[in-house]
Amino acid sequence: MAHLELVPKTHVSSFRKLAIGSWETAYDPTVYGTLTVRMDRALAYMEAFQARTGVRLTVTHLVLKALAEALRRCPDANAVLRFSRIYLRQRVTVSALVMRPGGTRLVPVRVEDADKKSLRELAAELDAAVRTEPDALRGWRLVERVPSPLLHLFTRVVSFLAVTLNLDLGRFGLPKDAFGAAVVTDVGTLGLDIAYLPLVPFTRVPVFLSPGAVRETAVVEGERVVVGKVMSVNASIDHRFIDGYHAGVLAGTVREMLEDPFTAFGLPEAVE
Repeated sequence: MAHLELVPKTHVSSFRKLAIGSWETAYDPTVYGTLTVRMDRALAYMEAFQARTGVRLTVTHLVLKALAEALRRCPDANAVLRFSRIYLRQRVTVSALVMRPGGTRLVPVRVEDADKKSLRELAAELDAAVRTEPDALRGWRLVERVPSPLLHLFTRVVSFLAVTLNLDLGRFGLPKDAFGAAVVTDVGTLGLDIAYLPLVPFTRVPVFLSPGAVRETAVVEGERVVVGKVMSVNASIDHRFIDGYHAGVLAGTVREMLEDPFTAFGLPEAVE
């Protein structure tokens, strides 16, 4: 039974073929970048959203939803690499590394079809996952039982079976498509403005985003210099199949949706 719904990409540029041939794994082809976005309207939107619905939005929710939309607009970035060939995902699955209540470590929470879900649905799904320990999280206990000397081999084998061979390992207690096509970690909650996440080879994830802390700084509006709230969105991407064009689409979409969320997301109906 297939693990993911995939189709092979038919047209691959010569540059991308060279990139695939040059880097066997994701250790080397990492590209780092930072996008600075205005957050004044995003903060106002989060307050308005909670006032109307009682649901508390976070930066993670907004960035995760914006990233899902970016992957929908740029399907070439919603992909995996198998046998040195690019395969396009047929669904947009993204994940966030979040802290469970009372926990001391980050755990991945994946959201399938995130591009089709509303912000309220996405927020509810993440909240339920971190509070109830779903099957996907219980599966990670298997990793804790693997002897340390065998961890490297274990991760390589699991990655090969789940991604390269596209097998569903759910019967062995391992989460299905544990990370999706992109990962978001809010390093701003740690007090950091800028931090670049490493590409973790066994995850086969080509995009890692780490939004930083919202801070006040001088910004130019027209001919005036005013105090504005800004945030750095820090990205680590796999250059083997994401180039400048794809990065531009992703960055443009994230900026568009974060800087004008009232237009991008709209406000839901108020709770009576």
